[in-house]
Amino acid sequence: SVSQWEIYDAYMEELQKMEKSKEKEKPKAQIAKKEEKKKGRKLTSLESQSDDITKISKAAKIMERMVNQNTFDDIAQDFKYFEDASDEYRDQRGTLLPLWKFQYDKTKRLAVTAISWNPKYKDLFAVGYGSYDFMKQSHGMLLLYTMKNPSFPEYVFSSESGIMCLDIHNDHPYLVAVGFYDGNVAIYNLKKATSQPSYKSSAKSGKHTDPVWQVKWQKDDMDNNLNFFSVSSDGRIVSWTLVKNELVHTDVIKLSAEGTTMQGPEGLQLQTLGCGTSFDFHKKIDYLFLVGTEEGKIYKCSKCYSSQFLDVFEAHHMAVDSVSWNPYHLKVFISCSSDWTVKIWDHTVKTPMFIYDLNSAVGDVAWSPYSSTVFAAVTTDGKAHVFDLSINKYEALCTQIVVAKKKNKITHIQFNPVYPVVIIGDERGHVTCLKLSPNLRKMPKEKKGQEVKKGPEVEIAKLDKLLNLVREPDGK
Repeated sequence: SVSQWEIYDAYMEELQKMEKSKEKEKPKAQIAKKEEKKKGRKLTSLESQSDDITKISKAAKIMERMVNQNTFDDIAQDFKYFEDASDEYRDQRGTLLPLWKFQYDKTKRLAVTAISWNPKYKDLFAVGYGSYDFMKQSHGMLLLYTMKNPSFPEYVFSSESGIMCLDIHNDHPYLVAVGFYDGNVAIYNLKKATSQPSYKSSAKSGKHTDPVWQVKWQKDDMDNNLNFFSVSSDGRIVSWTLVKNELVHTDVIKLSAEGTTMQGPEGLQLQTLGCGTSFDFHKKIDYLFLVGTEEGKIYKCSKCYSSQFLDVFEAHHMAVDSVSWNPYHLKVFISCSSDWTVKIWDHTVKTPMFIYDLNSAVGDVAWSPYSSTVFAAVTTDGKAHVFDLSINKYEALCTQIVVAKKKNKITHIQFNPVYPVVIIGDERGHVTCLKLSPNLRKMPKEKKGQEVKKGPEVEIAKLDKLLNLVREPDGK
């Protein structure tokens, strides 16, 4: 097999040859130049050179992908075709089949702090690198990988401060919003050939004073300006709008500092610690969002009220590491925490519907895109857990060790929007792609002579049925 460097050397050699032939052609070029002048069009040598590089780099990229597909042919075949037949004998349990591992020399000492699939190119995903150890803060990196080339990232950006979170814009998949350990936020534009972000906050323009734990793109504002939100340990939830090429900030909510009280629902005085750690916006109700905090509470907030919460859930005993709405059911959300638990909630009820104790701190939890009842969580003891509530309400269908080394911890998990795979990031800077076996992605069974109903209504009904079983008999 051919290594990347051989390809690189070959095409650098080709470039040098072209340079030399250009030198020889200089006299001819000068005559041509005079003629060009007559036509009124000047081609700078830099332009033609960059055109040549573009041509070669495109060909080299295709070559590199072909070489990679040959090198990892068995994995590519598994990704496409392998359906584990032994699932039939596993009593509804399933497994995760490791496929590719993505690693890059310069991220060895960094942890994967964020992962996100690209909404348009389903094989492309972004990875943010930084450190969760407050004593060992160094630089950060943003990489974009494609499953078509596991050996080398497509895009590489480095930053002075560690990256803590990222989000890719749904309608402009080349825009990546990023939050940093030093409290700044930035927008990277993949279309621009620069290593620097296109826009970045500053001390003058409302940067956070603590790490930014989550950023989320929102719909454009009334004037069609790009807009995203950020949440930080400094207790501020900030809306950032791109107005005339400048990031303008507005504080949406200030989770007040310790020792102060805040007007809560039904006139309750709330003691808040005000350290936001995670948040998520409702899929349909534009103004509604949830905020998880360091002390374990989850606040239900509205973009319209900056001084008041709509509700508060006494959710966890430790920091809420992730909170997210169900993609199908408008009332349901999930949360996970370092207190070892994953909890599923109906936002109109104060107590959780389901509680799962996973015997280790839970770093991340994610709903699947294909079923309202499937979710996956990762724990710091190196395990991934996949649940399907419609099959088993009490325990995971799969609990599997994904990272072997004792000193390594899993940090994040994400389901691919279309393929039956998940990506999992760890503290050593690696991202592993795994395929879900057939038992972990069961679709409704076809009955003879009957058409199978699929779609959101079915998914909502599935989850409703479960919630009704949990609720008290009087329908509360």
